[in-house]
Amino acid sequence: MKVKDRVTPDDITELGENEIFVFGSNESGIHGAGAAKAALVFGAQIGVGFGHKGQTFAIPTKDWRINKLPIKYIKPYVERFIEYATVMKPYLFLVTKIGCGLAGYEVKDIAPLFKSAINIPNIYLPEEFWEYYN
Repeated sequence: MKVKDRVTPDDITELGENEIFVFGSNESGIHGAGAAKAALVFGAQIGVGFGHKGQTFAIPTKDWRINKLPIKYIKPYVERFIEYATVMKPYLFLVTKIGCGLAGYEVKDIAPLFKSAINIPNIYLPEEFWEYYN
């Protein structure tokens, strides 16, 4: 896959060697639907609701019982992800529209959480996030 202009493609079906699929998860690590289910192909691990496994990075947007997490609880997970990506420079992190599918959030709710990533060259964001920032 060729990623340009730091925009995450809408439909990721393959990854380059150093590319990481960043997806919305739940704290239980039950990857049963949406991008979380797709992440299993890239090495996401059942039971791991946050962090780097295989060519994936899980960020919870739902709690242990699979209920929608409030933004104030998602925010620290996003901050930890950004800190991690900052030091893992060899990798390109392709952030999907986490929380904007099964969790039911809109781009205007989630994009602000990633604003500090706009100047981090190895973090790619969805087109809709870039549009929100502009």
